Amino acid sequence: MLLFIAGLIFFITLHLVPTTGAALRAHLILKYSKKKYAAGFALCAIISLAMIIFGWRSSEPGFLYAPPAWGYHVTPLLVLIGFILFISSNAPTNIKRIIRHPQMTGIFLWGAGHLFANGELRSVLLFGGFCLWAFLSIISANKRDGEWTKPAKQSITKDIITIGIALALYVGFIAIHEWLIGVSPLPVS
Repeated sequence: MLLFIAGLIFFITLHLVPTTGAALRAHLILKYSKKKYAAGFALCAIISLAMIIFGWRSSEPGFLYAPPAWGYHVTPLLVLIGFILFISSNAPTNIKRIIRHPQMTGIFLWGAGHLFANGELRSVLLFGGFCLWAFLSIISANKRDGEWTKPAKQSITKDIITIGIALALYVGFIAIHEWLIGVSPLPVS
């Protein structure tokens, strides 16, 4: 469990650097170049994910709470909305006119959704940790960026295309979730 927790803390801390450690990020880019900073960041992200995966596999689940029966029905919906928001953050959509940080909001909903269906310790740490990271990132990004200037209005076609891409990725991930993760993502009843 120690490797899992260390990996999770490493991942979250690393990913808070762009919003909370702007001075550190700027210093590292100035010292090593943007390309080397990005490569180092990517390497650290891969290491932290490996720590999370291997730590997860080597730890006991540990019981914290029994998820509500309806939680298994809420989870797929929140994860779907999370997919749509995550994908929309990298596309010119009107969603970004409504939600200032769609990517982090999507991660928060993905994590929160999983907390409705998983009550074991390592799941709560993982998904709760991602919720905490998303929440802190939104707050620190708002503080860093100041007042929000909404992006220009986009064609509804761009929203439809973005939602279509997100739906396709969601369905694809649902199809491989049990094979990849070992748990069916859809409610049985």
